[in-house]
Amino acid sequence: MTNVAEKESQDIMIDHDSMQGMYLTFGLAEEGYGLEIRYVTEIIGIQAVTNVPDMPAHVIGVLNLRGKVIPIIDVRLRFNLPQREYDERTCIIVVNVDGNSVGLVVDKVNEVVDIPSENIEPPPATGRGRSQYIQGLGKIDQQVKILLDVEALIADENLKEQPAEIAETRE
Repeated sequence: MTNVAEKESQDIMIDHDSMQGMYLTFGLAEEGYGLEIRYVTEIIGIQAVTNVPDMPAHVIGVLNLRGKVIPIIDVRLRFNLPQREYDERTCIIVVNVDGNSVGLVVDKVNEVVDIPSENIEPPPATGRGRSQYIQGLGKIDQQVKILLDVEALIADENLKEQPAEIAETRE
């Protein structure tokens, strides 16, 4: 007889293995991008964000998501792309890196696709701008998706500690 906790543990392992090579694709300024699905916790529609003073321009504020305050990054601004009005297709992709949640604002979410490792090329060696956030270039049929390195995209922000610091400074 299989223990329930043992079965749940097996299910989690199977689910994690099945995420290998899976990417959530999204559009941003007429280009196709992808994030490893293992980082994505949920996708929500655009919501009112609380502005926080003295943050980088691309960190548009914080959002209270079911009692947890998470920073929100506008990926267009992160890549120095022109700003655009949010519409009904604009989404926030909530990602979790090392136990820290961050919301990423994108123009639209497309689909989850499987991109085998043999269909992923290394990023271009330009050393400039957004290429530092590129994990690779995924080939899907005749299309190329820019696969982002989620950890690099949010790592240099030190965002994991800022919401707590914000609360302390307001007291």
